Amino acid sequence: MTIKRLVLIISTVIAVGLATLSLVSSWQKPQFQSRLELYQTNIALQAQAWQPEDGDNLQVIRQAILEDQPLENATKQYQEAQISVQANLDKVEKQLAQLSSQPKITTPAKPLPQETVDTNASPEVTRQQLQQSLKQQQQLLGELDLRLGILQVQQGQQDLALKTWGELQQPTLNTEFQDTATVLSGIWSNPPRILPNAQQLIQKNLDGWFRNTALIQLYQLQQRQESLAAVTAAQQSAASQAVFKLTLIGTIPALAALIGTILLIFLLTQRLLKGKEALLAQNGDLVWTTPWDGETILQVFVVGFFFMGQIFVPLLLSLLPIPRPIVGVRLQAVSVLISYLFVAVGALSVMYFSIKRFFPLPRLWFKLQLRDNWWLWGLGGYCTALPIVVVVSLINQKLWQGQGGSNPLLQLALESQDGVALGIFFSTAAIAAPLFEEILFRGFLLPSLTRYLPVWGAILASSLLFAIAHLSLSEVLPLTALGIVLGVVYTRSRNLLAPMLLHSLWNSGTLLSLFLLGSN
Repeated sequence: MTIKRLVLIISTVIAVGLATLSLVSSWQKPQFQSRLELYQTNIALQAQAWQPEDGDNLQVIRQAILEDQPLENATKQYQEAQISVQANLDKVEKQLAQLSSQPKITTPAKPLPQETVDTNASPEVTRQQLQQSLKQQQQLLGELDLRLGILQVQQGQQDLALKTWGELQQPTLNTEFQDTATVLSGIWSNPPRILPNAQQLIQKNLDGWFRNTALIQLYQLQQRQESLAAVTAAQQSAASQAVFKLTLIGTIPALAALIGTILLIFLLTQRLLKGKEALLAQNGDLVWTTPWDGETILQVFVVGFFFMGQIFVPLLLSLLPIPRPIVGVRLQAVSVLISYLFVAVGALSVMYFSIKRFFPLPRLWFKLQLRDNWWLWGLGGYCTALPIVVVVSLINQKLWQGQGGSNPLLQLALESQDGVALGIFFSTAAIAAPLFEEILFRGFLLPSLTRYLPVWGAILASSLLFAIAHLSLSEVLPLTALGIVLGVVYTRSRNLLAPMLLHSLWNSGTLLSLFLLGSN
């Protein structure tokens, strides 16, 4: 055994071990879906206040777009979030209580906002991190309770709402939340009580539908007709915008998913009837001539992809004289893009030098041909991927119950309403990622695996590795499903432009939905 092969084996074992640890640790983190559902709930609440003026036709559209029982559904979502945050709050309090007898915190907190506690830090640093997490949990719980009370009172559950707001009277809670809870209790009491600073507290600590609902109640009690008319008009304007956003978020993907379902049924039926002559069988058995062996494949992925992405590039960036933590969404977006480009350039460089001695490559390798029907494969693949990944994601949510971690880029994109930052995020997710990942996973890995596996086996294996490479347990199943569609599109079209287009459309649609939800 050569020294190079021994080093490669040891490196592979280390890479597998670290990747496994990352996947296991992601179980301790909440899924991004938990926060996303609250954003979707808020925009649905905003939209349900829409009262169209143009008669029955728009009412039909309203009923088609908006869900049934929006208040009841929103209440359920907020109650589930409240239970989750309260459980996390109890866990952090327990950890703080145990800290005096334990040198390290062995079980990190699982707050709804995505953050982690450094379990290898000193007890004092760990205590500070836990106290910060505790404060964030208390604040989030206060926000949820304020909103939940408004949902309850709008459903005629006034006593329950007053009880919810009464539970906010805790000495550890933000005093402004306590005062806002007192204001809300007052304006919905019988008889009502109006505090002098009621309007300011409502405007500061509530937003969207919740703020407008509370202000309408306040202005009605104060008989401020001009202010009431203004906030009602603002609510209608916001509601119409929310309906438009829901239309974009729901209608376009739903239409694409419908087309994809029809296309999928057609392709599968044609495959059963026509066999090898079907579109889905096109190039299905055509294999690549692979001049390198498994050692080269491991070298590219272990050294080029894993060590570049997880060790070398993070270490290099940590040595740069950059103020940390990075504040400002634009700087965060630039940091994400630069990190990704470093990883991409490093991994592709390792791949190039690993296979350089085999140049010129046999035909079909890394084919990029503009004069082809690749765009049909890419667009059709996107449509068919939608219903497949949606079904897998629904199963996945039941399986992981809100845990398993998520891509942190999604959180940044959701909460950023800075146009420049969003443009940078788009460059990362919709341009850089499709180019790099498709060259590596579909352009190199999938064909390389056909030396040892049939084409369908290479598609499955490369898709699973593509999903695992994202290092989030909750994303393994959906990304494997997406990877299979990407692999089928590539093996049938034999043009890397097709999966690149599919990948770009997928990421672009995700970013657009997050931007629309976050803008509410």
